[in-house]
Amino acid sequence: MEVYFMKLYDLSQPLNADVQFWPYYPPFEVKYFKRKPEHGVNAQYISTSNHIGTHLDAQRHFITDAMTIDQIPLEWLYGPGVIVDLTDEMFDLAVYTPEMIEKRVEVKEGDILVLHTGWHKYATFGSEPDEERYIHLHPGAHPDMVDWLIEKKIKLWCVDAVSTDHPMNLPIGRFLGKGTFGQCDKVRALAEKNLGGKEVVDKLFPEDHYQLTHNALFKHDCIHAENLGGQISAPELQNRRVTIGCFPWNFKGGEAAFCRVVAFVED
Repeated sequence: MEVYFMKLYDLSQPLNADVQFWPYYPPFEVKYFKRKPEHGVNAQYISTSNHIGTHLDAQRHFITDAMTIDQIPLEWLYGPGVIVDLTDEMFDLAVYTPEMIEKRVEVKEGDILVLHTGWHKYATFGSEPDEERYIHLHPGAHPDMVDWLIEKKIKLWCVDAVSTDHPMNLPIGRFLGKGTFGQCDKVRALAEKNLGGKEVVDKLFPEDHYQLTHNALFKHDCIHAENLGGQISAPELQNRRVTIGCFPWNFKGGEAAFCRVVAFVED
């Protein structure tokens, strides 16, 4: 009888009060309300939004009365998939496309898809922490990703960036700091510089594509996890098929939840 051993890789970012949080959302806060010298036990209290650190979005995040975290079928969250190394084509405000993915690895119908853009290195606990670059300048999905993910019947896809959407389809590139610090104007100017000019940017990110991957995909039972990291850069994981698991807590009514994303590889 053959015995197979699995090696586990944690694809999740650490989470504490230092982690950068999504613009306009409350931060992660933690404090002790009991300490062992006084109470004989250590106990903590946390206050946070769901959209910080490695987390899974349920359809309820954008669709009223849609599926919540506790209602997501477990089969969507564990199974065969691929980790795709896109790092050699990523730059500030880059877009990733189905063509970039398919020239690196075969994506089968129903796979769990993990995109390694390299942007996790700019997160709080990354190798080159830079919270402004991580939040403002991350790569995002080309509009063609929407139809491709639907055609591939992908239920779960994941990315090592703060959002699956491009900053130009988010508050970051549309109105963040408008009239004050002007972050959105700076992002827009750099997008035009890096992507080929105003006409190209207008075509890639029309007004009605606001939060495109959320609004267009959730209704087709395609959800995502964001802010991956951890061991996602391990050379042995790149452009290969693995088993992937995404493990949120059983959050009844939750529109999103912190999660641990793990790759399982036969050793």
